Amino acid sequence: MFCGQGWAQSLFASVLILCLLRPAVTVKHENFKTCEQSGFCKRNRAYADRAATLGQSWSSPYTLVSDSIKIKSGHVTGTVLKSLKGDTAESVRLPIKITFLQSGVARVTVDELKRQQKDIELRHGSSARKERYNEASLWALVAEDKPDTSANGESLNQETSVNYGPQNRYRAVINHKPFSINFFRDDELHVKLNSNGLLNMEHWRAKVDKAEQMEGEEPKGEGEDESTWWEETFGGNTDTKPKGPESVGMDITFPGYEYVYGIPGHASSLSLKQTRGGSGNYDQPYRLYNSDVFEYEMDSPMTLYGSIPFMQAHRGDSTVGVFWLNAAETWVDIVKRKVSSNPLSLGIGGTSDTETHWFSESGLLDVFVFLGPTPKDVIEQYSELTGYTQLPQQFAIGHHQCRWNYVSDEDVKDVDKKFDRADMPYDVIWLDIEYTDGKKYFTWDSHTFPDPLGMQKQLDDHERKLVIIIDPHIKNEDNYPVVSELKSKSLGIKDKNNNLFEGWCWPGSSHWIDCFNPAAIEWWKSLFAYKSFTGTAPNTFLWNDMNEPSVFNGPETTMPKDNIHYDNWEHRDLHNINGMTFVKATYDALIHRDSPVRRPFVLTRSYYAGSQRFGAMWTGDNLAQWSHLAASIPMILTHNIAGFPFSGADVGGFFGNPSPELLTRWYQAGAFYPFYRAHAHIDTRRREPYLLDDPYKEIITQALRLRYALLPAWYTAFHAASISGAPILQPHYYAHPSDEAGFALEDQFYVGSTGLLVKPVVTESAETVSIYLPPNELYYDYSTYSIHHGTGRTTTLAAPLSKIPILMQAGHIIPRKDRPRRSSGLMRYDPYTLLITLSPNATAEGTLYIDDGESYNYEEGAFIHRYFSFSENTLTSTDIDDAMQSNKGKKRRDYLNLMDQVRVEKIVVVGAPREWVGKKSVKVVEDGEERSVELGFTRGSGGRASWAVVRDPGVRVGRGWRVEF
Repeated sequence: MFCGQGWAQSLFASVLILCLLRPAVTVKHENFKTCEQSGFCKRNRAYADRAATLGQSWSSPYTLVSDSIKIKSGHVTGTVLKSLKGDTAESVRLPIKITFLQSGVARVTVDELKRQQKDIELRHGSSARKERYNEASLWALVAEDKPDTSANGESLNQETSVNYGPQNRYRAVINHKPFSINFFRDDELHVKLNSNGLLNMEHWRAKVDKAEQMEGEEPKGEGEDESTWWEETFGGNTDTKPKGPESVGMDITFPGYEYVYGIPGHASSLSLKQTRGGSGNYDQPYRLYNSDVFEYEMDSPMTLYGSIPFMQAHRGDSTVGVFWLNAAETWVDIVKRKVSSNPLSLGIGGTSDTETHWFSESGLLDVFVFLGPTPKDVIEQYSELTGYTQLPQQFAIGHHQCRWNYVSDEDVKDVDKKFDRADMPYDVIWLDIEYTDGKKYFTWDSHTFPDPLGMQKQLDDHERKLVIIIDPHIKNEDNYPVVSELKSKSLGIKDKNNNLFEGWCWPGSSHWIDCFNPAAIEWWKSLFAYKSFTGTAPNTFLWNDMNEPSVFNGPETTMPKDNIHYDNWEHRDLHNINGMTFVKATYDALIHRDSPVRRPFVLTRSYYAGSQRFGAMWTGDNLAQWSHLAASIPMILTHNIAGFPFSGADVGGFFGNPSPELLTRWYQAGAFYPFYRAHAHIDTRRREPYLLDDPYKEIITQALRLRYALLPAWYTAFHAASISGAPILQPHYYAHPSDEAGFALEDQFYVGSTGLLVKPVVTESAETVSIYLPPNELYYDYSTYSIHHGTGRTTTLAAPLSKIPILMQAGHIIPRKDRPRRSSGLMRYDPYTLLITLSPNATAEGTLYIDDGESYNYEEGAFIHRYFSFSENTLTSTDIDDAMQSNKGKKRRDYLNLMDQVRVEKIVVVGAPREWVGKKSVKVVEDGEERSVELGFTRGSGGRASWAVVRDPGVRVGRGWRVEF
């Protein structure tokens, strides 16, 4: 939620009311910086332009001192010297450390000695830390893999070469002068650092007062404009810079790679565009600076609510990646250059190099390099560093119903009842800020929500949950114990003068909790105790919004960069991590709240690398427009391949009133978002799906039921993500890494490892869709079993309003639950259906993961993990040998006993061989006992595959068995 910025405090209340009543129609670009308006971005782009202009005569001023290099225990250390123009007597010393990890990941870290040793002077009487920010890894990383102590290297002729990683497949060649690093896999060059000489660490220097620059005079100071070195003004706000210019930048090149992906969040394409102008390209870099962007526009590199500085480069059968670990404002330029091996070809028929240029306002240069070779390898290596996505409670992957705002507890109970009357399943209903007493968090409005526990009891009767919003701004009001305690314990963020920062947000005058402060986190945890936050219950969970943080009267609608956090770090240093610290504090609070501990559920708007460990995210304040529905697919796919798969978009669009057709198509698409929530602005018409007339109401009901039928497959995909980082929604390049024709596809995707290929309808009045099928692959339509052969071209599928275009890739086994229920909790002990899609050689495989969907007992072996395989006319269920299953303790035994009567009630075989015609039964073998079960066979016709059904084979889902056809 957002309404504007830069208001005078005296006018805040009236303007806010007007804003709520009449939202704007598009993003206000004037509220957010372009690169030209960002001093360090402009300087670093100018640095790149200067290098490009000079061409071969350009020489990077950075040299790795050969005598300083030490190679030991998987580390290379040394000193990089930055020579200062016009001063041969002095150079800037930059300590460097290159770490080679056993996983094959390499990390390059460069610091600045003077700042590291605190040998600088701060201006403006600032109390800020003198060092470059060096604590991003404490928040973003869960653990570094152990250094590869077997890595071996040598220095010779101004070059240091290190072999490292599994089977010594990887090699780093470090050039001393000018400094650069080339990374090889299997003796082929894949990643280059500083090959274009754009490394630029703005070193500390004392401010020298100079005569005012005359109009037309060339700027001085290393050929740069010094006007934004010491302070910078934008939108009426002045940012003092006590440490002077301190940006860090470098070029990273992917030779032979045309496609790059990642660096969310942006409302942009999956395959990232060039940013230096030209037809179809952007003229601005991709910006990573978490911001409250009101009604964001489509197809833009403009910053949004979160940032993950992780990029992958992909070409046929090869993927590499980089992670730029920096929490400050960051921009990324992308340029693709055609490279030809034939000098006479004029660039036709060659390969492409993708050159990227990264620059951040402050902090260390800290880069991780991943050499793949597959998308799966790169994402898994990144996830090992930053943590796997949380395995959520099962209710969290069901259907969520939200709006700003349900106005009373009776309203909530009425909505709950009407979903039941309409036979529409849902798991969670949400409350926005109006449930509070005057927007004071940890309170209830006693007039509209006099009985919150009674409201939650009604929800709990059908195993439904309540999510309430709590934001990081605390209302500054007398007789409000929460803000009084925040003040008395000094737990808030400070302004540049080290006083408690005051800004404006929904409550009016507010203070912000500083979740970098351990004491603040402990205090925050105490506020969620049931005895403290009266009116909450075990089925109450949390939504953290506005945590960029959003400050209505702040620069770019956020917090001044010269604010001071715990341990005297400036806000500029850690801005992009701020939202993650808040959601982590809330996550920890929910763990602390319950005994025995249950898995928390927290939704966050702001995020950074590592936020996936704490819950879900959504794409923010979208619009009820077809373009926003279409954009949601590449946006969610990008988060999935950037390590944050538990992602979604507001179904129906937050702003505006969708037509019945748009709302219906959005519910159909949303049924395949990992996070599936309908949400709407306070000014929109009520649009709960039961309010629609048929056919829309019935079609949405079928979409919801499809989501719930496939919950076993979804939960299995979430489990895989929680142990390997595997995307829950998989783009084409991930699933088919050698099929170059599909590398830019962004409007269709696979669901986990199920083989379900989905192409949501995202255009008005569509009756068909064109879906791309890779060559030599066989597919079946999900609902009709019609056969589709992949040829490396698009094929047309019928897509009337009642149909979601879904194909099933042959060779998979998909678990389902086919009995419609009101919520996922009521499905816990329902029987399963196994849907088998046979490959041309009559084989298939799949997995199923089950636990109690709530606790952490799975860590003690209380789960079922099965592998299903079909070959030689036999379906077999075997145990997957997880490390956790070695635990044979009581919790495991109790859980298996509890689930022992849960059975498979149906087996459907699509693509059943004609040899089964006339076959009346199958043999079932379980626990050494044999029995005969009836088999039904339907001969396919009119392009449909034949299929067979085994009804009630009676096998138990947690045991080993086989069915012989």
